[in-house]
Amino acid sequence: MTPPVLDETHDPSAISWVESANAADTDFPLANLPFGIFRHDFEERPRVGIAIGDRVLDCLAATHEGLFHELDPAVRAALTSWSLNALMTLGRDDARAVRRVAHRLLRANTPEGARARAMAGDILASTDAIGMRVPAEIGDYSDFYASVHHATNVGSMFRPDNPLLPNYKWMPIGYHGRASSIVASGTPVRRPWGQVVSSPEGPPTVAPSARVDYELEVGAFVARGNRQGDTIPLARAEQHLFGLCLVNDWSARDIQQWEYQPLGPFLSKSFATTVSPWVVTLDALEPFRTPSFARPAGDPAPLPHLNDAADQASGGFGITLEVWICTATMREAGKPAERLSRGDFGGMYWTLAQMLTHHASAGCNVRAGDLIASGTVSGPERGARGCLLELAWRGQTPVTLSTGETRAFLHDGDEITLRGWCERAGFRRIGFGECSGVLGSAHA
Repeated sequence: MTPPVLDETHDPSAISWVESANAADTDFPLANLPFGIFRHDFEERPRVGIAIGDRVLDCLAATHEGLFHELDPAVRAALTSWSLNALMTLGRDDARAVRRVAHRLLRANTPEGARARAMAGDILASTDAIGMRVPAEIGDYSDFYASVHHATNVGSMFRPDNPLLPNYKWMPIGYHGRASSIVASGTPVRRPWGQVVSSPEGPPTVAPSARVDYELEVGAFVARGNRQGDTIPLARAEQHLFGLCLVNDWSARDIQQWEYQPLGPFLSKSFATTVSPWVVTLDALEPFRTPSFARPAGDPAPLPHLNDAADQASGGFGITLEVWICTATMREAGKPAERLSRGDFGGMYWTLAQMLTHHASAGCNVRAGDLIASGTVSGPERGARGCLLELAWRGQTPVTLSTGETRAFLHDGDEITLRGWCERAGFRRIGFGECSGVLGSAHA
């Protein structure tokens, strides 16, 4: 495996003057410093922020105070924007420069940290007093199907003798999603109406979906894009990826069952997609790289444009992922949420770089702020299945909760929360924060 590219920002002994950032279980220690977009409760203007413990570094305020003076003027301008698109457009090198300056500003034993600490009241915001937004203005959203365990499980439900279609192991399978219905964590989600059938041949009726599901996914925001007609070679693909977030691709399985042939998901996926508010940069994730999926004997090697030695050696990311549920009954009884599954993003059949390279291989131009998602992250064990369709096996083996409630699919009032983190000996644990949403009833 290629050694990770490390610098002073990965130093596990570094201490922040923001005390909450030094807690062992925080998602946002000094080694993380993810980017997001927030808004103070008392104003409308969104701002670029960097998470540190239970606080947020207000990049607009810090720039006005001259704390980012050493950065290029274009970078400083991007830090005063109302979305991350400007910083994403500049690319990973400039984002890395911001990360290094922010690390010195928030570190306890640096001159820059001493100056910033004296301004703490002006440049830090409490996470309790702000609202988080979708991190970027997303022009396009594409969702993949990159977990072979998920694809095999779902395929075996409908095609027991042939779970995987012939193309699955030759290219990353994906579809174009709907960017307009991507929402920030905490936004309520409404149960959709759609055409559903009681038999595969129809006829359909129009009704609220009775089989709403979550999907545990990881998303990647595009940094600098490519011109239409150009490709993105796999060896350079990660230079076009800004950072990762958590994604819940809400799905209406009964609507999906009727509409997906012959062109794939449409209304069953377009009613809502929830993203976590913080974008963890690839630089922060360097210590947690893993080899790409070890293909078993008999599987084809990727075609040349999807095959690169560096990607094979370290194209994966060791991210632990969990799904939690809190039902309306649980909230009324004061009971905590319960974990439904735990999986590992390191077991994906295709890497994020391969997904992006395939996306652009026909000359499609991706743009800064575009979002690509991995598809449901599932593992080989039942406890690692990333959606209820798999976990309850198409409703045949419902999940039983501590309240005695069962779930084959989601009920109104259910809150789904995704969590993710990375940890490895010799480095600080870093996390993604939460990606959550409550399912509400359908419109009358």
